[in-house]
Amino acid sequence: MSKKILVTGASGQLGALVIDSLLSRTEGSDIVALVRREEAAAPLRAKGVEVRLGDYEDPAALAAAVKGVDRVLLISGSEVGKDRPAQHGNVIEAARAEGVELIAYTSILHADESPLWLAEDHKATEALLAQSGLPTALLRNGWYTENLTAGLAPALEAGALIGASGEGRYSPAARADYAEAAAVVLLSDAPAGIYELAGGESFSMADFAAEVSAVTGREIGYADLPEPALKEVYTGAGLPEVVAHMLADSSANAASGALEGSGAQLETLIGRPATDWRDTLRAALA
Repeated sequence: MSKKILVTGASGQLGALVIDSLLSRTEGSDIVALVRREEAAAPLRAKGVEVRLGDYEDPAALAAAVKGVDRVLLISGSEVGKDRPAQHGNVIEAARAEGVELIAYTSILHADESPLWLAEDHKATEALLAQSGLPTALLRNGWYTENLTAGLAPALEAGALIGASGEGRYSPAARADYAEAAAVVLLSDAPAGIYELAGGESFSMADFAAEVSAVTGREIGYADLPEPALKEVYTGAGLPEVVAHMLADSSANAASGALEGSGAQLETLIGRPATDWRDTLRAALA
């Protein structure tokens, strides 16, 4: 029997890819997309998906959004620095009150032991999920390769990538890989559990810089900075303080392996190797 699946944050980068992956596996009539604004609804409706409006700070809208839904994918809020656990808690409470059979949540790799500042909100949300009593699927996504390619433009301009990760290694996967894994879990017969998801090959930032050099034909190095200096560069470039802190903290903790993981579970779920980080890099440079 088909399941009615609600995807929150459905117009965001990850959410839109989850919707597409679900549509390749099930009927649009089985999918409900939650978006904050009406202008984001039209492209989803054009795909045959039901759209409901609401945001994480509107309990009444969330209660309406989960009506008649069997499973919920709670995509973590994108507003880093806000009280995201409280926002997520509103979704969890709506799902609990509706009695959904499963709630899946996009957490972070090794959330229970991660030293990342970014992991704190995820740990708090995982605790709320445990307290809810709902069957839960924790999609502990590793770093996105796109997080690294996002900094290519200034790196090409400056002739160097910057970071604070030393020789620490990353095991990222493409955003589409994580979206596909989420869709597979949501449609599986026994979805509850903990999924530690990462790419299939690890590399250092020096390796990443070397590949940028090989693709562009330009000498692009890697400059390793102390965490405070890296944060200062980010704020000087106009990033908000909280975003600069998150990026510098993540890079610094990568030095001790916080962003390295195994690709085994991700590749088992999606039934193929995770997207090669070099392919994502080449696409970003194209």
